[in-house]
Amino acid sequence: MGPLLTIADAVATHARLTPHKLAVRDSRRRLSYAEWDARATRLAAGLLGLGLHKGDRVAVIAHNRLEWMEIYAGMARAGLLVVPLNFRLSGPEIAYILGHAEVGAVIAGPGFCATVDGVRGDLALPAGRCIALDAADAAAGWLDYEVLLAGADTTIALPEVGPQNHCALMYTSGTTGRPKGAVRAHGGSTLIALATALEMGFTRDDTALLVMPLCHANSLYFGTTFVHLGASIVIDDSSSFDPEAVMKTLAEDRVTFTSLVPTHYIMMLSLPGEVKRRYDLSAVGKLMISSAPARPDTKRGIMELFPNGQLYELYGSTEAGWVTLLRPDEQLSKLGSVGREWAGSGPIRLLDPERREVPDGDVGELFSRTAYVFDGYWRNPEKTAEALDGHWCSVGDMARRDADGYIWLVDRKSNMIISGGENVYPSEVECVIGQHPKVRDVAVVGVPHEKWGETPLAVVVLQPGFGATEAELRDWCRERLAGFKCPTRVVFADDSEMPRNATGKLLHRVLRQRFAGA
Repeated sequence: MGPLLTIADAVATHARLTPHKLAVRDSRRRLSYAEWDARATRLAAGLLGLGLHKGDRVAVIAHNRLEWMEIYAGMARAGLLVVPLNFRLSGPEIAYILGHAEVGAVIAGPGFCATVDGVRGDLALPAGRCIALDAADAAAGWLDYEVLLAGADTTIALPEVGPQNHCALMYTSGTTGRPKGAVRAHGGSTLIALATALEMGFTRDDTALLVMPLCHANSLYFGTTFVHLGASIVIDDSSSFDPEAVMKTLAEDRVTFTSLVPTHYIMMLSLPGEVKRRYDLSAVGKLMISSAPARPDTKRGIMELFPNGQLYELYGSTEAGWVTLLRPDEQLSKLGSVGREWAGSGPIRLLDPERREVPDGDVGELFSRTAYVFDGYWRNPEKTAEALDGHWCSVGDMARRDADGYIWLVDRKSNMIISGGENVYPSEVECVIGQHPKVRDVAVVGVPHEKWGETPLAVVVLQPGFGATEAELRDWCRERLAGFKCPTRVVFADDSEMPRNATGKLLHRVLRQRFAGA
């Protein structure tokens, strides 16, 4: 592959073409393209000045804020890999990723420096490479982010960074109880941005509102798209989703695009009529809904709330990128489908366990062949071999194809639960609950939830002679797991109530059916 712009190159290009144009803002700050370019260079020089080298990993944990975009561009310029951490993770989960990724530095936002301090004693993290985004958090042993930028030696030689070089190590929840680090390259990042712009018709005149966490692939992929175009980005940096505040931003900034999960749309639709009528949403031309199924009434409500908004629905993954797209004119005629392949994604194969293609209407494991597929899992050749079959990629989703070529997700091969747009793997939660001394057996399944789409429910068999309460086991989980992974209900059962197949494997499907109305 020949030269291809990285996100840092794109920022530099638009710094030359439209230096004073608004590039990105949040509620605290705003940057023009020229300012963004200068700060990205300073960050790159500052990180390399700490002794980091091209190919090293730097973890970032923070709520949404403008600095995320500086970090993505600055680290690309330095040839470093961003390891974006979900801010909902617990201390042990963070410690595992920092150690597994062998990070050379950590950048943390308010509230997370103490969490990192609590786990970094067991890590081979060099002294002086913990960077606090806010000066007030820069405790002993931490560098102030702004001081790092101000003192950077911008005459330092920056490395050559090409499309084949890696830009990010993104950890996804693992079916074995441990997350996997998906390695992504600059070339794939650029290609997915160009494909997104081509398929959805974005231009440099657009303004995007990024609401989804910037540690997630969704906001990263869409954000990169608007950077390459030289458009403007608004970041929702509130600590939790505020439906009216988002509507206010959409109206006042004349936002033309945003991507949300069904829960977000439901919260906006649930606002009183007088509140919804208060804001002019006519500038919004395109909307994305993803990460969980949406009901017909939700989709109709979105179309009514945004009079000029064309609704899209996509399916993809951190590993494969965007795979399918359900377009505006297909939303109700193909309700429940995730659409068909789009620009940048090739054909889709649905395969049986022997890797033979299944006929239309039958269920098979979904393999996609995208132009921007990931390069494998960090230090995990076994899982890489499972996910990549030559140029074909699977993340274990089961689906069927109808006669018109539309893809319908049937189930997660790993029984994954999607709660408020977050992926929850039952085996990870089962691993934690199973460590409780009073627990003999456990199965975790997703049950419907009006607000979050699904939430985890744990079916627990206790050790003989022991008693436990639901609150006790939920507290056990809260100490060891991110909040969205913790069961919202715990049901106690005996061995005879745990359905198993002939080989003794628990049948999660049967439990889901049993507790669907719980």
